[in-house]
Amino acid sequence: MVVVTAPDKPSGRGLQIQKSAVKLVAESAGIPVLQPEKLKNPEFLAELEAFKADLGIVVAFRMLPELVWKMPGMGTFNLHASLLPAYRGAAPINWAIMNGEKETGITTFFLQHAIDTGDLLLQETIEIGDNENVGSLYNRLMELGADLIVKTIEGICDGSLVPFPQDESKVSHAPKLFKETSLLDFRKPALELHNQIRGLSPSPGAYFLKDGKVVKIFDARLEPISSSSSTPGTLRTIRPGELGIATSTYWLNIIELQPEGKRKMTAKEFLAGHPCEKL
Repeated sequence: MVVVTAPDKPSGRGLQIQKSAVKLVAESAGIPVLQPEKLKNPEFLAELEAFKADLGIVVAFRMLPELVWKMPGMGTFNLHASLLPAYRGAAPINWAIMNGEKETGITTFFLQHAIDTGDLLLQETIEIGDNENVGSLYNRLMELGADLIVKTIEGICDGSLVPFPQDESKVSHAPKLFKETSLLDFRKPALELHNQIRGLSPSPGAYFLKDGKVVKIFDARLEPISSSSSTPGTLRTIRPGELGIATSTYWLNIIELQPEGKRKMTAKEFLAGHPCEKL
């Protein structure tokens, strides 16, 4: 058995060299660790091949070259945070929430040339809460994923798992997030904006511009009050200590936000320094 993970890198205050979480666990269990800078490095490939692994398992790692994922005799499988073939790509949890999905899940599948296209092994479904964000859903999927990996290993080893192809008619994509993905357009319906905020919280955070400066929103609720008489993006005090932003339909009740250059704060704290007219 061997663990392959990213090289140690500087992190945190003082930029001290930090080991990855998986390396720390591997070392505590006495499992050898390889940390290649480049996955096609001949020395790394020779080291890896010397372990003569039967099965490869990939979780939250970079794209593997064919030389690596074809090395194990029983193949290499990956854990993906969606119900493939839905949400292939880099940000499946974010896009599932931003698109207003009511459920998602996790999938194990064998690797092949094209990303996230290999034959499926096992899947588990999980519901998405109406106000759930990426952080909480990620944590729940992580717990579910650990169990699914064990079941997948057992199924491959005892021969009970039969891989089956993905249904290409059901493909959807979850591309990488860019800064423009996070910009809030208050001309859109409140529900769509609410989903965008949830799908980008806690990171990178949805944002809007106020007086030329970035204000990030990390938590909000739909406020069933018509905003038709207010310009989208208008800030108002909905009730004492409660901040609302007008959209094309209803108001968004902002729970947590962060003005540029300042810490995260509640709406009440924001209003103490930025008084707004009452609705």
